[in-house]
This record gives sequence, C-alpha cells and structure tokens, in this order.
Amino acid sequence: MSKIDQLFSNLRREKRKALMPFVTAGDPDLAFTADVLRELVGRGCHLCEVGIPYSDPIADGPVIQASYTRALAHKIKLADILETLGGVAPKMEAPLVTMVSYAIVYRHGLEKYADEVQQRGLAGLIVPDLPVEESAQLAAICRRSDVSLIQLVTPTTPRERAVRIAETSTGFLYYVSVAGITGERTQLPPELVDNVGWLRTQTDLPICIGFGISKPEHVKLLAPVADGLIVGSAIVRRIAAAADEPREKVLRDVGDYVAELLAAMTNDE
Repeated sequence: MSKIDQLFSNLRREKRKALMPFVTAGDPDLAFTADVLRELVGRGCHLCEVGIPYSDPIADGPVIQASYTRALAHKIKLADILETLGGVAPKMEAPLVTMVSYAIVYRHGLEKYADEVQQRGLAGLIVPDLPVEESAQLAAICRRSDVSLIQLVTPTTPRERAVRIAETSTGFLYYVSVAGITGERTQLPPELVDNVGWLRTQTDLPICIGFGISKPEHVKLLAPVADGLIVGSAIVRRIAAAADEPREKVLRDVGDYVAELLAAMTNDE
C-alpha cells in the first residue's frame, strides 16, 4: 500500500477529509519552500502538492504562473528541487507529491524521475498535460516504483473518458472543479457536487477537488462529497508576500489561513 493509499485509508476509517495545499517550489527560494511545507504539515494539512516551475504551464492561472516566473528567474533546477524535497519528505507525516509537466518528466527520463521521486521519499506525481491515452508507460513505471500517478478529470471530460482516467490513476483522482484555469473564485459551479457524486459511483479511488477553492464556505460545501480538497492560488498569493515582509510573518499568515480551512472542514463533519 502506497503512502497515499495508507493516508486515505486512515482518513476514511476516521471519517475525516484531507486538506492538500499547493506551493510552488523555489518561490521565493527553496529554503522557504521547505519551511512552508513544515508549517503546513505542522498545522495539520494531510498531503502537500509541490509545483515544479515550468515556463508554459497548462492550466495555471496568473497567481501560480507568476510564482513559476519568479522561481525560474532564479535559475532553479529540478535536481535542487528534488534534493530539497528529499530533505523534508522523510521527516513529515504528510505525503508530498509533485505537480509537474510531462515535458519535464520526459526530458529527465520517465524511469529516472519516478525512481528519484521514490528515493527522495515523495509519494506521487500529478502530470496535468499527460493525456490518459498516452499515460500507460508512465503509469506502469510508477506502479513498479510504488509511486502514485494522479490524473485529472474536468467538468468537460466525457463520462466514458472519465471512467478510463479513473481506471488508470493511482493514489487519488484529481477532480478539477471548474472549466478553466486555477485561481481563487467567489463561487463554485452549482453542478459540481452532482458531478463528483456521479464520479464516486464509478471508482473506489479517493476523489480530491481542486481549482477555485479558497474560502471556508467552499470547504463546508465540498467536504461532504470529496475525500480531499486542494487549495493553491490563495496560498501562493500569501507566499508571494515573502519578498516584502518578514518570512516568519508570512509563514504565520499561511499557517493561520490553512488552520481556518481545517477548522471549517472539521466543523462540517
């Protein structure tokens, strides 16, 4: 059983849901990335997603794109990111996964990337630009390395294709709440709960919802139907303040924010 499988097995037994924050590796630098991961897990987050900066992200909105641009401007290297994550992951109770473009994985080497992820103590990877039709090779490699390959379903994914994606995914299924890019939103689509409810009838995989989640009200709405909630832009925007404010304050602000979301999730159950 993988780290992610074990996490969701425990949460389901305890009738709890996962909160998964997203941070960009290297924004503003890798030392801060390590610190913020420790802060997030210390506050009670269950699993963390780390974005590998890429010059041409597929579905990221302006906040996360800007964080990638800042990190790339510092000439950040994949090897340095993996080394940093390898320094914190084995010491954390919460699994870490990377959000990474397939171009980066392909250039690095599929087996090499999966092996390094496993050796560094990371639990999986999310590859948003890898179509399910082309995922078999990487999926097989990840299974051999006991690394979860998490794939995405969107509101516009045909149902037959959504089932195929669920059948080839491991760890959990990432359900994109809105058609569009990442970013904070005041409202979520009214059909979201029904769509996730249908998907749950098609798979035993945990379903985590991402894109647009930023408020305690979102958490209260979605926690009953999801196994986990992914929060990205709202956290990345707070981290961006690290360039102008004391880092201790930024860490505290990020920690206080996720504590609010965790409290909303707990109060809903």
